[in-house]
Amino acid sequence: MANLTIRNLQKGFDGHQIIKGIDLDVKDREFVVFVGPSGCGKSTLLRLIAGLEDVTSGSIELDGREITQVTPAKRDLAMVFQTYALYPHMTVGKNLSFALDLAGTPKAEVEKKVAEAARILELGPLLERKPKQLSGGQRQRVAIGRAIVRNPKIFLFDEPLSNLDAALRVQTRLELSRLHKELEATMIYVTHDQVEAMTLADKVVVLNGGRVEQVGSPLELYHHPANLFVAGFLGTPKMGFLKGKVSRVSSTGCDVTLDAGATISLPFTNAQQSVGDAVTLGIRPEHLELAKEGDCQLKVVADVSERLGSDTYCHVRTTSGEPLTLRIRGDLASQYGETLNLHLDSTHCHLFDAQGQVIRKALQAAA
Repeated sequence: MANLTIRNLQKGFDGHQIIKGIDLDVKDREFVVFVGPSGCGKSTLLRLIAGLEDVTSGSIELDGREITQVTPAKRDLAMVFQTYALYPHMTVGKNLSFALDLAGTPKAEVEKKVAEAARILELGPLLERKPKQLSGGQRQRVAIGRAIVRNPKIFLFDEPLSNLDAALRVQTRLELSRLHKELEATMIYVTHDQVEAMTLADKVVVLNGGRVEQVGSPLELYHHPANLFVAGFLGTPKMGFLKGKVSRVSSTGCDVTLDAGATISLPFTNAQQSVGDAVTLGIRPEHLELAKEGDCQLKVVADVSERLGSDTYCHVRTTSGEPLTLRIRGDLASQYGETLNLHLDSTHCHLFDAQGQVIRKALQAAA
């Protein structure tokens, strides 16, 4: 078992609050990803869990045992750093066994654990090499292997793929996903890359300014963001936003008149909604379509097209200057300056109030 419980965790540096009262539960065998922009506190939160930073206030428990003030070596956690942190003068085999040797682990047990880690990570042919003879991906696998041999309750990863090139990031990401399933381990992973968050996680924790914005499965956060920040952060290309005002309210929804000129009927409502309220409509690229004759809801001007083979992303601007991206077939493209007619799928639109909080759909609100 490896259940982690964090309650009202706070951390300050020189009078500045960095972590602002975080509550979080990590369940046994979960792959939890902390994601957010630079400076959001995700790495600091991981270091607090690891014991590498002192907690200002709050508590951290592992399987019901208070570890807030326990030294890092006694927390039964293993951390993999962005910079690999390998000993350059030691072979791969010695790097893997070092922590066990230091702890006085019997030689036979050390050899067994090193062999098992080497098997899992396909490091067998590399055991006699030194780090300078390895590629970046191989070094990262050795760093992960050092964590595996310790058999920790929780693995901690601090942006482990940041130093790898694009192709190697994809390969190593797949290896980490496989490793999680093979080890049946609890893992906490920090990244600024929302693609890593979406593809690796059972649970995503979106952080911003030292606070948790939303916690949930990747698809839950993608399809049901709690606020403008989460909506704009998750997804590539990002969600487009259109400013507007509520022009009609009923028991089943509302009309929103956009600054861009169009009026859209939406199945959204809440008790505080009134005509004249400022709102923001969100729409993802896959839910914007080139309009058929007589079905135009929004006129836009084409800016740049990105042709990726299977898809083309057209970057456009509304008449009020707001940027949008739409996804179309890969054999199509727009011309710079061309006027396009768009249709918005209202069932997939997101609506946010003036404070940036989501306005739920009528059926969701009723439920």
